[in-house]
Amino acid sequence: MDLSEKATRYALLPLRLFLGVTFIYAGLDKLTDSHYLAGLSDPTSFASMTQGVKSGSPIGPLLDLALKAPTAFALAIAIGELAVGLGALFGLLGRVAALGGVLLNLSFFLTVSWQVQPYYLGNDLIYLMAWVPLLLAGMPYLSLDGWLASRRRRSAGAQGVRSDSSSSSPSESRSVERSS
Repeated sequence: MDLSEKATRYALLPLRLFLGVTFIYAGLDKLTDSHYLAGLSDPTSFASMTQGVKSGSPIGPLLDLALKAPTAFALAIAIGELAVGLGALFGLLGRVAALGGVLLNLSFFLTVSWQVQPYYLGNDLIYLMAWVPLLLAGMPYLSLDGWLASRRRRSAGAQGVRSDSSSSSPSESRSVERSS
């Protein structure tokens, strides 16, 4: 395999690593920030930020649901970011992780970044678009998904060889041995 083929094969790896590390960091940052899980009285909390963007968001009515249980939603977002980041970094359930990244960033775009003008200054849109190639292509290289798939292929190949040899009759097996 020449350098061009290798570059093409591994082209999405830097994006996957960047998104994985970034989402792990974002999830851990939220989980360790005492303000994030505080209530409406703290202006930097999830509840306050959600309340602040609700009126200008196209999904404002859905944010009322989040505000009924803000701590649970805040934890779900932080744990979701952590799970998506770990999935992307290790390439485990890669398309599921990428779908999680798409959904998280779509929700962030439709809430926090929605009122950013011009739209391209909102960072959630670019993260949303960055997840799409990983969702489409998966994470087959240098990943647990790729490793597990190769193990399944080897196992299926070994079973295919066994079933081929076990399906022949003893007389066929002897005739094959004699002819070799």
